[in-house]
Amino acid sequence: MIKSIPALLISVPLIAVSIGLIQPSATTMSANEEPRGKANSMYESVFADTSKGLKDYYLDYFPIGVAVSPRAIKESFDRAVAAPEPERSTVSNYVFAPTPVTEERGSRVGEGKDKTIMVDAALFAIRELMEDHPEALLYGQDVGRRLGGVFREAATLAERFGDHRVFNTAIQEAYIVGSTVGMNAVGLKPMVEVQFADYIYPALNQLVTEISKSNYLSCGKFPVSMILRVPTGAYGGGGPYHSGSVETTLLSIKGIKVVYPSNAADMKGLMKAAYYDGNPIVMLEHKGLYWSKVPGTEDAKTIEPSRDYIIPLGKGRIVKHADQSAIDNGETCVVITYGMGVYWAKAAADKFNGRVEIVDLRTLFPLDEELIFERVKLHGKCLVLT
Repeated sequence: MIKSIPALLISVPLIAVSIGLIQPSATTMSANEEPRGKANSMYESVFADTSKGLKDYYLDYFPIGVAVSPRAIKESFDRAVAAPEPERSTVSNYVFAPTPVTEERGSRVGEGKDKTIMVDAALFAIRELMEDHPEALLYGQDVGRRLGGVFREAATLAERFGDHRVFNTAIQEAYIVGSTVGMNAVGLKPMVEVQFADYIYPALNQLVTEISKSNYLSCGKFPVSMILRVPTGAYGGGGPYHSGSVETTLLSIKGIKVVYPSNAADMKGLMKAAYYDGNPIVMLEHKGLYWSKVPGTEDAKTIEPSRDYIIPLGKGRIVKHADQSAIDNGETCVVITYGMGVYWAKAAADKFNGRVEIVDLRTLFPLDEELIFERVKLHGKCLVLT
């Protein structure tokens, strides 16, 4: 079955910028878990909303017509050719856009709040963000109204905010990730999801070639600000296609930030920080921590933080301290870890009473190098657990 996909085409050559709407054809319009006979096309689910939808939004801001005259293009080209070579010292400028989130704010333990599992902490964070920011969107495989995510990580959001803001996509990871460039260019803030970490590879071309370089190649003028949620890690009977861990691959990509929370409070605080950061952020979310059903992961459930709670990216946290007497005697070591590794480390540390400190990185890039160096220097021995 062939259906039409409206897509925002943003073409940015060296000088000229052309913007338009295209309707290519595609054959895989259904979401992964959606009945093929009942699947809505992207056109129906996004643009046919009775209220003012994205189609009207685009056309209001980008009326069809010639935006730049040939003469203006030639003048810009001539100026570029005549410009002096840049200083070598500027080669690393603009890798990232500046972030407004530089300190922890709000209450980690929200007043009157209940203990919350990690998957719900993410849901609550996104719900609050979408309430506060009408430009926020959430889309990906099966996150729409019918299912609300295969892990229920988007449950009720489409009902609350409408199908024009929370919707399913085709089984096309390159489109899911790549479309954030166009969405961001018209002032929207996309939060998208690749259903399992194993599926991220078809999207790497868009993530590497377009998104990670957006701030750098535009000298800070057009950074792509987006969140890519990626359920990751082995859990249950996922087998070889639903159990992957991709942080090593992602950390080789310059220009993106990689976040990996280990508990509900961090999930909410880091999700808020990722939204406001201004850069492309990948949120790695271990499936085994979503509900704390894996033995030993009960601590992943925490009291839900306050609405304004936010954690700056690049700040680790000591989750287990060693005894000072053991430190003084040189009998301790520090374990540097993240995600599910926090709970593996806690289980092992129980066998070495008071002699193990555990640092939860929380963000894999940027790293909290100051905290790492400080704790390794204190203990003199370090184990990195991934």
